Amino acid sequence: MVSLTTPVCDFGQKAIDFTLRGVDQQLWTLEKCAGKRGLLIFFISNHCPYVKAIRNKLVRDTGELMELGINSVAIMPNDTVAYPEDSFENMLQISNEFNFPFPYLLDETQEVARAFGAVCTPDFFGYNADLELQYRGRLDAAGPKSNDDTQTRELFEAMKQVAETGRGPQHQVPSMGCSIKWR
Repeated sequence: MVSLTTPVCDFGQKAIDFTLRGVDQQLWTLEKCAGKRGLLIFFISNHCPYVKAIRNKLVRDTGELMELGINSVAIMPNDTVAYPEDSFENMLQISNEFNFPFPYLLDETQEVARAFGAVCTPDFFGYNADLELQYRGRLDAAGPKSNDDTQTRELFEAMKQVAETGRGPQHQVPSMGCSIKWR
């Protein structure tokens, strides 16, 4: 497992359109995913220990963000041949097991992950109502082996600020995770 950190937020960068199939068998686009106050796009995988450690927090935070007008969507970009745990069937199983309140999409060609500049799982991209990037940081400081709920909810607080003001915080700590498994 190679551990990487994400680049600094490029404030104002426009979200890239996509059309990807979800575990619900629907085709999802950027427009279909967007909420009235913004959108949180994140790249995750089934096998990454960094992602496994935050699944429950993701469900909690994205559910609360929906109430603020921020929708969320998860995209799985990994090579599913080399990493069968990340297969579409396993994506469906994980989505059901954790009751994901957001679409879980497969980026089979890896074109969407490349277009966004995603580097690791998890990798968070938080957009305002105009779909301009306002957050590119971590979920919290708990790390990959901790279910510590005492940490500041950095992602949630940043996206709450985006919902209320349209702007993300100037100080953001990069997300850390497993490298995307490119073909």
